[in-house]
Amino acid sequence: MRKVFVSGCYDMLHSGHVAFFEEASAHGELYVGIGSDKTLYELKARWPLNNENERLYMVQSLRFVKDAWINSGSGLIDFMNEINALKPDIFFVNSDGHSTLKEQLCLELGIEYVVSKRIPHADLPIRSTTALRSECLIPYRIDLAGGWLDQPNVSSLHPGSVLTISIEPDYEFNDRSGMSTSSRKKAIELWQVDIPSGDREKLAKMLFCFENPPGTKYVSGSQDSLGIVLPGLNRLYYDGDYWPCKIESLHDNDLMTWIEERLWLVPLYPRHNNYDVLANTCITIENAKRLSEATAACWKAICEKDAPTFGKAVRESFEAQIAMYPNMVSNDIFEALNKYKNGTLGWKLSGAGGGGYLIFVSESPIENAIQIRIRVET
Repeated sequence: MRKVFVSGCYDMLHSGHVAFFEEASAHGELYVGIGSDKTLYELKARWPLNNENERLYMVQSLRFVKDAWINSGSGLIDFMNEINALKPDIFFVNSDGHSTLKEQLCLELGIEYVVSKRIPHADLPIRSTTALRSECLIPYRIDLAGGWLDQPNVSSLHPGSVLTISIEPDYEFNDRSGMSTSSRKKAIELWQVDIPSGDREKLAKMLFCFENPPGTKYVSGSQDSLGIVLPGLNRLYYDGDYWPCKIESLHDNDLMTWIEERLWLVPLYPRHNNYDVLANTCITIENAKRLSEATAACWKAICEKDAPTFGKAVRESFEAQIAMYPNMVSNDIFEALNKYKNGTLGWKLSGAGGGGYLIFVSESPIENAIQIRIRVET
């Protein structure tokens, strides 16, 4: 019988995990590699609710599982020793566990790579660990265009906007994924479960100050705190200061749905250790102007629901970013981008240097990609 391998943390074991194991076991004997407590902390910046021995005991007890163990490695590919020893025929992943690094590894090892359709069992509801951890409803954020203009050394050369959307926490995005995970952790320290009522800009300023106390060596851009706190689509206009001089917000449900339907996220591998995005920069007036103009075009295209121009503007914003900050990307990232970009309208990166997502603008589904929901209530 063929051997099927899956790997994950499986904290707070639920029916979605069991349905995933059942689907995987239909392809052969199922072997499960479980991420250690240390690995989960490295990826999620939190400790599991159930420790690795509890998680192993529960997974081993399931009738769909032939055998299970705690993976010996660390990071996203923490199962290298185990997969080499097992020599599986199939590596089975779910859609939000997919990554180009895993897919490339399977290609090199001659292992069939299969992505689950994530179908719940019978009439049971779709479950995810993130949904069960519903005690925290604080959003993430994506910057669609203009990122880096919230830094005074960029916008002082040429003013311009950053476009952000507030993202519902349907997924537990990895730490340092370019989804404002650091600012979100600070928001959790401040507010615990959700953003309180009150003046949203004042709340965002509170979060920004809390994250950047006096003496902070590197000041996190205010687009992070604003992108988390302000719902909908926001145009943050910067003119040489850390805080925008003007904010425009859109909350129209039809427009937010239009954006959601055209955004597709493909996970990347975690960024390498000792990574420095600020090395080898080329911050010039011309590059800042390019970034500003691309963002203005992106805002106009979204307001007009012009998908081709939206995609082009997102791509041009990304190209202007990497002209200033070439360390944002690596050969590995370009290889992953080249695999998916054909047939799409545009693309960008969240999570400089890896660790985040390739974000595509496309009017057609992208294989193995996930989609997001924009928080729209005010």
